[in-house]
Amino acid sequence: MTPRDDWPTPTQGLVLTHFLSVRDVAVSRRFYAEVFGGEVVLAENPCIVKIANGWIIMNPGGGPTPDKPDITLTAHEPGDPVSSFLNVRVADIASFYEQAVAKGAEFLTEPIDRKAEIRCYLRDPDGYLIEVGQATGMLEGVFADPSGPPVQGAGDQ
Repeated sequence: MTPRDDWPTPTQGLVLTHFLSVRDVAVSRRFYAEVFGGEVVLAENPCIVKIANGWIIMNPGGGPTPDKPDITLTAHEPGDPVSSFLNVRVADIASFYEQAVAKGAEFLTEPIDRKAEIRCYLRDPDGYLIEVGQATGMLEGVFADPSGPPVQGAGDQ
């Protein structure tokens, strides 16, 4: 069997995918396919949606398996703290935002100019956080103001 171009199966090196435990595969599959223009390459077990040059892999949660003993996967629950999020870069955030809203996406805010980039956030059907941003000032060496105390060694190259 030869690798398919639309599956995350490299012929050399590696590819990076993002796995999500979801409550309803069909709802999440539709969200990622519609809002992000993804291509469903496998509907279930696991669901794989190719988006641009990456893949989202989704399955319901489950208990330990021989290759991940003592690990239980569960979908994000409303109110859970956020420890990671999907980061999506777009060429034209205004256009993406307008199209995503028309498809039913609900953003936390409209895109905000942060000097280095223009960005906004939305949640998927399970509540996972997704940042959508467009590089702007960073392309000219302009970066956002620090959000906390200076990091030791930052900029000491």
